[in-house]
Amino acid sequence: MSATLLPTLPHPEPVAAPAARLALKTDGSSRGLLDGAWWPRSRDLPNELRALTDVLDPLWGRITRVAVNPRHWPVLPHKVPVDGHTVKVGWFTPEIDPHKLLLLSYRTGRWDLLVIPPETGAESAARLMAAASGRDGLPLTASALIAADEARHGVSAADRPLAPDEAWEYEGGASTVSAGVPQQLGPPGPAARLTGL
Repeated sequence: MSATLLPTLPHPEPVAAPAARLALKTDGSSRGLLDGAWWPRSRDLPNELRALTDVLDPLWGRITRVAVNPRHWPVLPHKVPVDGHTVKVGWFTPEIDPHKLLLLSYRTGRWDLLVIPPETGAESAARLMAAASGRDGLPLTASALIAADEARHGVSAADRPLAPDEAWEYEGGASTVSAGVPQQLGPPGPAARLTGL
């Protein structure tokens, strides 16, 4: 009788979720209509919200509530468990711009972020993040900012086909440049604080 011994496979190391792709106005910037921009990797709000609160809780205090327009989020739970607490989720169709996320925290109050569609190309996302987090804050709503960028540069994020790396990342994969915007188009302005890029 003979026995065959197979080598033991190593246990896979847990992989941390990628950091949120985020650009925020710095302290001292005028508020404007937006406080920054967020470029989620998917339309899975519970998973994306966990990554976002991981970054924002230390900066703004514990995020306790968010409000969104349901147009671009296929699943909207009432509550999302995040690191050590629960974030309550509200959705309002006419009251909230479809491309905006409203966040509430006990320590700093209310913050409004432009939500850049996950399928947006890196160059467009970089422009939108810079515009939303700029020092003076453009007097545009979130949807108007996206429409202005599409009109100026001629390509709607949703109308162009995704590159293979972008499609892989959008569907949940991770490319070698998934940590953020590849080949940033220039240094961030002095007012912008880029996180996860």
